[in-house]
Amino acid sequence: MSRKHPIIAVTGSSGAGTSTVKNALEHIFNRVGAKVEFVEGDSFHRYDRKDMKKELKKAKKEGRNLSHFGPEGNLFDKQKELFRSYGACGTGKRRRYVHDEHEAALYGVDPGNFTEWEELEPDSDLLFYEGLHGGLVSDEINIAEDVDLLIGVAPTINLEWIQKINRDTSERGYQPEDVIDTIHRRMYDYMHYIMPQFDHTHINFQRIPIVDTSNPFNKDRGIPTAEQSQVLIHFLKNKPSVEYKLNLRGLIEGSFISGFNTLIIPGGKMSYAMELILTQNILDLMERRGHLERREDTVTSE
Repeated sequence: MSRKHPIIAVTGSSGAGTSTVKNALEHIFNRVGAKVEFVEGDSFHRYDRKDMKKELKKAKKEGRNLSHFGPEGNLFDKQKELFRSYGACGTGKRRRYVHDEHEAALYGVDPGNFTEWEELEPDSDLLFYEGLHGGLVSDEINIAEDVDLLIGVAPTINLEWIQKINRDTSERGYQPEDVIDTIHRRMYDYMHYIMPQFDHTHINFQRIPIVDTSNPFNKDRGIPTAEQSQVLIHFLKNKPSVEYKLNLRGLIEGSFISGFNTLIIPGGKMSYAMELILTQNILDLMERRGHLERREDTVTSE
């Protein structure tokens, strides 16, 4: 962790819905005037799309486990290097993974490939990571220890799979059976490298459907709407006071406290709740390194 160069990470499985948290945080960054460097977890994959297909065939033939969830499919050392460098000096190298034609037009690289490694822009307030391994802790590497605010997104398992199947078929052109095969292939790494991260987070958001999702692999099943869901918010570190939780419950209509550090809210209030809860966390990170004072001086002088 770094008081001078804070890192915020949102971690969750493929299809978990980390982009919802990203959108909420972007609103906060804009509102408080934070200059943020964004890093996507996909940029630390070891192989581009073409090479990954080759390596998967090779791994299957050799009886090895390979997925984007585990160490064989990622450059964890590069991610650790970036987090450690940013925390110490506010610098580091990143690249981007190009998912589609829209991103290809932005970065000048064909879909399924990486851009070149480049230096982060200087003098940023925060580093923001969104991806699979923001809170990774394994026998070989500890990424969570470098993160100042670690947010977990972990919907109930069937909902996570429903969201992944729908996203990968509608947005990325995969067939449902191919996505299901990927889910099955990743299960060992999911259990060993994704799920344990949620013991190291500061706060977890878990969306819970209140409609039947008993068979997530039903091809005709759509994603439950926000109104068909509830969201469980669990505070693991920097646990809030009773007064804070009661105040939150009063601000979010339809919410209730289900455990000492657990709040349940209507699904449609998720983004609102995130902004309520996380704004103060971000302000605290910026204030610790003097950003708010400098900005107030600038505004006054203008």
